Amino acid sequence: MLELIITSTLNGILYGMLLFLMASGLTVIFSMLGVLNFAHASFYMLGAFFGFQLSRWFGFWPALIIAPVLAGALGAAVERYGLRNVHKNGHVAELLFTFGLAYAIEEVVQMIWGKSPMDYRVPAVLDFPAFTIFSTNYPAYKIFMLAVAVAIFAALLIGLKKTRVGMIVQAALTHPHMVGHLGHNVGRIFMLVFGFGTALAAVAGVIAGPALVTQSNMAGLLGPILFVVVVVGGLGSLPGAFIASLLIGLLQTFAVSINGSLASVFGPLGPGHTLLADVWNVTVAQVAPILPYVLLVLILILRPMGLLGTRET
Repeated sequence: MLELIITSTLNGILYGMLLFLMASGLTVIFSMLGVLNFAHASFYMLGAFFGFQLSRWFGFWPALIIAPVLAGALGAAVERYGLRNVHKNGHVAELLFTFGLAYAIEEVVQMIWGKSPMDYRVPAVLDFPAFTIFSTNYPAYKIFMLAVAVAIFAALLIGLKKTRVGMIVQAALTHPHMVGHLGHNVGRIFMLVFGFGTALAAVAGVIAGPALVTQSNMAGLLGPILFVVVVVGGLGSLPGAFIASLLIGLLQTFAVSINGSLASVFGPLGPGHTLLADVWNVTVAQVAPILPYVLLVLILILRPMGLLGTRET
């Protein structure tokens, strides 16, 4: 039991931090541009595929640097030549643009790499057990993934709160016209922030690709959870996204590891309750995929602005 708790906690924190790497970029983009980028998870997928291809040519470590830069440059180009022109037509046009972009990216990925999973492997230098919990070996690569996520989270907080660039970005979030009057190119700031947000998603893709499955539908599998994180944390709230990421990561990881059901707790139903028999025997692990969405519904009912969001946001 203790082994299950410790392992599930580590895996939940790791999964939550990976979610935060993506949700943080999406949150900053929404705060600045007011755009819920439906294609954000597609840049996570691009990061994984770029990382896979570049690791075959140059090795994993160069790929970890080059892939996010390529994805970030592509994201900046999307903002500069796509969203900026669509923005004048309103939020509906922006949502449709990013929705279509997500499908376009997925189709391009399938044309280049196909639909089968890629043989994206953990680098040999990190392919060993870091420690043993009771009888379970915990991979060193997962510790590396967690360390990268924590380091980026700390750098992001320090960068936004303590540096001149971070202060300019925060000012542009709330008072773009004043920042423009002070001589800063607000359009360029928007473009760079959008590119940086997509690069963060790509970092998550590069480091998650060897541990998870790298395939052309990975954006569709993770995209909905990403928006749950952003809404539960509070639209535009970076600390809220961090808390929601960890909450959902731990919730889903623990739920997957629990095989208990109502039948195991209260006993089987009598012969007169055949209509409820299937529901009575459903395990917690079987309903684990829907729990984040149940949390989303409860948050929208009880606190529509999210955990740390505001009505103004």
